Amino acid sequence: MDDVRLQELFAPLTVGSLTVRNRFAMAPMTRAASPGGIPGPDVAAYYARRAAGGTGLVITEGIRIPHSAAGWPDRIPNLDGAEVLAGWRAVTAAVHAEGGTIAAQLWHQGAARGVHDGDHPDQEPVSPSGIDLAGNPIGRALRTDELPVLAKAYALAAANARAAGFDAVEIHGAHGYLLDQFLWEHTNHRTDGYGGSLAARTRFPAEVVAAVRAAVGPAFPIIFRFSQWKMNRYDAQVAGSPQELEQLLAPLVEAGVDVLHPSTRRHYLPAFADEDPQLSLAGWTKKLTGLPVVAVGSVGLETEFNPGAGSGPIPPSPIDRLLDQFDAGEFDIVAVGRALLADPAWVNRVRDGKLDGFGGFDAASALGSLY
Repeated sequence: MDDVRLQELFAPLTVGSLTVRNRFAMAPMTRAASPGGIPGPDVAAYYARRAAGGTGLVITEGIRIPHSAAGWPDRIPNLDGAEVLAGWRAVTAAVHAEGGTIAAQLWHQGAARGVHDGDHPDQEPVSPSGIDLAGNPIGRALRTDELPVLAKAYALAAANARAAGFDAVEIHGAHGYLLDQFLWEHTNHRTDGYGGSLAARTRFPAEVVAAVRAAVGPAFPIIFRFSQWKMNRYDAQVAGSPQELEQLLAPLVEAGVDVLHPSTRRHYLPAFADEDPQLSLAGWTKKLTGLPVVAVGSVGLETEFNPGAGSGPIPPSPIDRLLDQFDAGEFDIVAVGRALLADPAWVNRVRDGKLDGFGGFDAASALGSLY
């Protein structure tokens, strides 16, 4: 591995009020380890270990925004209430003590919340059109007059995150959850100005961004995570071309996004092979917007996650292709998921040239911890 090229991944990056010590982030991965929605000392220790291991930016697991139908189960943390915020202050302090920075991922599951025994009436799933990712009826469609209220819930979560010591927020608009349900034509059948064209489908996510920006001020960084693929459709596309991708991203940027986080399953695959046989979704995102971009997807692993393989640990992989993409200007930060679950010191191991000592990743242990 080229040590000079590698050193460039350990240069700091500043975005607004945030300065990250290197270009490595911990990808958001759901844990459901906060009973009653309250993060405890174990959560603080979990994230602090990754910061101590060299990770520059920790992006938390999805955190439920203050909305009754935001998510399930209640072991997923939330971002409202004195006890909850005290728990998050302990988390952010622990990460800062290890030299890291931390962003809170704001999450509403929408129709993906599902229906469960013991639900209250106000926990009925809500979504753009009252259908799930497969097109089946579930819950109800959001009324137009409810959308500003929901945007305010995102804004409140962001303001609470800033008050709890977070350095940034990431708005989860990927993988088939609420905001992605607005973006994707298969889950958004609305006729009220929030559905139809790609520009109209982007309207509510952009309004959420604008509300968050108003709540946190001009310098506090906002990251927006989006994806083509969905939980049940790896071949799905919100944008079928670079032109459509630009239509998707431009309103989000105008509304106040500072950093874009295109989620892919494999960071090295081309996004639009007919247009460019190599340029990744991260690369296209940076090319079209000029904003800092987070790349992600099977970084440091020989293959993508395959929970049904039953073949034991996934071997580690060199990051030479990642370095090539960084040299080409395709991304500014790289998010690492499963490798950091397996080894909290993975970033320091990369820095010290000891990646060969990493014993691989047991795919079975990651079930329920990818998103």
